[in-house]
Amino acid sequence: MLEFGIKRENEERRDGGCGVVFDPATQRYAVGRRADGRQLFFGGGVSDAEDIEAGVCREVTEESGLHDFLYVEKIAEALAHYYNSAKHVNRVAHATCFLIILKSADVHPVAHESHEKFSLVWTTAAEMMKNLEERNQDKGHDHWIYFLKKSVARARELGYDTTSGA
Repeated sequence: MLEFGIKRENEERRDGGCGVVFDPATQRYAVGRRADGRQLFFGGGVSDAEDIEAGVCREVTEESGLHDFLYVEKIAEALAHYYNSAKHVNRVAHATCFLIILKSADVHPVAHESHEKFSLVWTTAAEMMKNLEERNQDKGHDHWIYFLKKSVARARELGYDTTSGA
């Protein structure tokens, strides 16, 4: 398994995943944006008893409100070391990324946890990549950059994303 990030002292293990969510109708990717402009993929921790795909889809719906999924595919897995700024802890996680293609951009009310202070925005793959790279000095976003590149390539290969650069 690929490993990303920098190992930190006192890492807390929390496995889970994220969804790279794409709307073919608008040719945009759904991300969460914090007040400081930082963008993130929707996702989070998944319990051992929960199926990883179902858990990531649940997290995407809870955090974004998006729920009308046309297609879901596992893209990649990685061991990720990072600092969780929302919870102020060093983490290590077996992270799994899913490409989620929307049937519609209809949304349900969100169910944010107290530390989840972000809102749904729509962006291009290039804008998301730039946002991640600008905030990656500590290498905590390396796995997300890897996941985004693989997800965009797969969305293009499937014919859903027709506007992102090759």
